[in-house]
Amino acid sequence: MNVIELLADLQARHDETAARAGELREQIAHLTAALTETEARLMDLATTRKVIAELVPVASEPEPAETNTAYQAIVNAFNQHPDQEFRARELHERLGMPTDEAAVNITRSRLGRLTCQGFLTQPGRGRYQKRT
Repeated sequence: MNVIELLADLQARHDETAARAGELREQIAHLTAALTETEARLMDLATTRKVIAELVPVASEPEPAETNTAYQAIVNAFNQHPDQEFRARELHERLGMPTDEAAVNITRSRLGRLTCQGFLTQPGRGRYQKRT
């Protein structure tokens, strides 16, 4: 390789490196702008949270958590009787819930969801049992 070829090779490498440096500068500019926007959004959110916290009255006692939802009552019934199969209407009677058709249909939907989530199995049509 002679000197002219060496200089041409060095010039080509210089041009490639300069192009890459330009690309990186563009990326830095883009990321800097995105960072500035994100930091401004964080400041807006912090200010909003602070304003809301000042407007909401401080409660002397926290509200008690609702512990007896319909789902919890159903799950508790199955936990208390893990080997027993239940129909939706039987479950309503056991839990003292209304036994009208609309209410029982809602419970059937809940039992279906609990089955899909893997908590219950369906050993027979319309029958549900805790998965063991």
